[in-house]
Amino acid sequence: MSGSTFGTFFRVTTWGESHGPAIGAVIDGCPAGLALSEEDIQKHLDRRKPGQSRYTTKRKESDKVQILSGVFDGRTTGTPISFIVFNEDQHSRDYGNLATTYRPGHADYTFDQKYGFRDYRGGGRSSGRETIGRVAAGAVALKILESLHVQLTTYSSSIGPIHIPEEDMDFSVISQNQLAMPNLDYAKKAADYLEQIMKEQDSCGGTIQCRINGLPAGIGEPVFGKLDATLAKAIMSIGSVKAVQIGDGIQVASSTGSQNNDAFYIEENQIAKKTNHAGGILGGISDGSEILLTASIKPTPSISQVQQTVTDQLEETDLVIKGRHDPIIVPRAVVVVESMAALSLVDLLFQNMTSRMDNFVDFYLRGEP
Repeated sequence: MSGSTFGTFFRVTTWGESHGPAIGAVIDGCPAGLALSEEDIQKHLDRRKPGQSRYTTKRKESDKVQILSGVFDGRTTGTPISFIVFNEDQHSRDYGNLATTYRPGHADYTFDQKYGFRDYRGGGRSSGRETIGRVAAGAVALKILESLHVQLTTYSSSIGPIHIPEEDMDFSVISQNQLAMPNLDYAKKAADYLEQIMKEQDSCGGTIQCRINGLPAGIGEPVFGKLDATLAKAIMSIGSVKAVQIGDGIQVASSTGSQNNDAFYIEENQIAKKTNHAGGILGGISDGSEILLTASIKPTPSISQVQQTVTDQLEETDLVIKGRHDPIIVPRAVVVVESMAALSLVDLLFQNMTSRMDNFVDFYLRGEP
């Protein structure tokens, strides 16, 4: 299988299956000297692990990470960093009826068509547990960004029809509710909505927003390596994401040039913008203002209602999916979106070191004439 590696200068490869022995990732390209511990990674893995609330799967996993290589005396060595998280609570028997039956909304059919073989236990490589490796690697990327004073704030901006208006967002309460929403009143409304959805044995989707502050202007390549294109590819690689928007997103289609353009002005001898419809990116390159990314997450496809489907023998049948599944993916996917955004930024920051001759000279001559 190809396609399990992301990045050019800061490269991440994830490996493992949902019901295999373990899940993990390898980072190649992390500089030496970064302070890094398992605790730095664990705090992010804890944000996505199952069993934390009634709105997540009841699968009980500690998701305890181990660093196998690339770190010595608490600092990265410049060599490949390898992580492993052992699976502890697989109920593979719950998936026995799926060996020959395709689940609606899942990758079962397409995976079978591509490879002629699939691991039907929880989706195998297509499972959401694959994102463990992304989050572990993302934790390292976030440490690098922190050293550059780049901050990412990521949260659930909507759950089903419950959408938080911009003016009502309070980022200080994101960690104070089980849905990772920046407003406790709206979180309560969303929880009530989820209770009704769960009674109906159904699921729902929502949106995740990631705000990036502190990224300097000039990051991103002007053609195929655009910052927004790189972010979109990274976020769309998450299995549950069906759309990505930057700034005003699809609203620009009904706007006018005079409304959509962000006017420039001078503030404290620096160039600034009066508005941010562009979401912090112009021509595929960061403009120094806040980057606003929104990801649309589909409803969990595994629901307990009877669904119509087919078998690999071309027989029509009805299916009731058993096992333990999230009624909503959004809260646990918040850290996954944040991780993929961080990986994208670090890779482009490293790439940007080669964009100007003065960067090259400053790095090697260290200010010498």
